[in-house]
Amino acid sequence: MSSGVSRRDVLKSIALGSAAGSVLRVIPVQAAEYAHRMIAAEKSAAAPAKAYTPKFFPAHQYKTLQALTQTIIPPDPDAGGAIEAGAPEFIDLLTSENQQYQDILGGGLHWLDNTCSDRYGKAYLDCTAEQQKEILDRIAYRKNVASDSSLGPGVEFFSFLRNMTSDGYFSSEIGIKYLGYVGSAFLKDFPGCPPVPEG
Repeated sequence: MSSGVSRRDVLKSIALGSAAGSVLRVIPVQAAEYAHRMIAAEKSAAAPAKAYTPKFFPAHQYKTLQALTQTIIPPDPDAGGAIEAGAPEFIDLLTSENQQYQDILGGGLHWLDNTCSDRYGKAYLDCTAEQQKEILDRIAYRKNVASDSSLGPGVEFFSFLRNMTSDGYFSSEIGIKYLGYVGSAFLKDFPGCPPVPEG
């Protein structure tokens, strides 16, 4: 990155260049890695808490975003989940610079809380685990819109959030390590192909 390019310019180019869909389908991995480095630098400068301050989402929406991303990519024995990988921070940072993301994600989080309030009498985070699973199962599949058209905005929101969560996760240090990607390294010696077992 050129020192003449501002943080804001980089974020705008990432967010605008990726507006048509999933970030890693449109922009280079290096740009997503740059966003992760910016977040890491902010967190290390925020000593001693080492916390990220959301740029777009209010506190309640940011907590909902964290819960949803962790549901989409939970931790497993081999790697941390979306929160450990910094996916919510990644999504918030890009959303802070893109009006379309703000409409889809901010509007989607409002839709989710309003729908949960209508169905269960409380916001998504206050619902039971069973209620949360029920609403997410309904918006996770496009086919459900055929039987209930009111789910349309939720389905679009959740589909977009899944793409953003995957992009944030798999462009992070944890996600890259989970994939086993070793980068563009060269070999000093080539030991040859491993022997093929006799069948």
